[in-house]
Amino acid sequence: MSASGFTTCLWFDGQAEEAVDHYISIFKNSELGRISRYTEAGPGPVGSVVTVEFVANGQKFIALNGGPQFTFNEAISFQIDCDDQEEVDFYWNKLTEGGGEGGPCGWLKDKYGVSWQVVPVRLIEMVIDPDPAKAARATAAMLKMGKLDIATLEKAYAGE
Repeated sequence: MSASGFTTCLWFDGQAEEAVDHYISIFKNSELGRISRYTEAGPGPVGSVVTVEFVANGQKFIALNGGPQFTFNEAISFQIDCDDQEEVDFYWNKLTEGGGEGGPCGWLKDKYGVSWQVVPVRLIEMVIDPDPAKAARATAAMLKMGKLDIATLEKAYAGE
């Protein structure tokens, strides 16, 4: 992994390696990187995972087993831009399986507490349409949804 650019650090409480395996199984253009382990210097048990470097969807991350002091919240989320309903369904289902939970307007939390926005690219086009009535209808429809449904959004946008 390169020393330039940004790397997002995700703080876990013992699940870093499991979470990384989960994410790289979901996202294309993903790979496992270096794994560091505790030594006799501590503070964790010798040989247990401290960090796991990985790339998911072309983005650099490091997963840290930092302990229970900090947890994820919705102040930070990762937006997944989807080309079609098949992608929306795929990411929504994969990220909510095993204990994740859906939220409003395309947001969800995965089983590790990380927040994601599963967003069809088409929605962005609709809500920024120069016609305020079309944009408002698409926005109103989105606000009523959990997982976003492109066909329903398109109907609202068209005024059907």
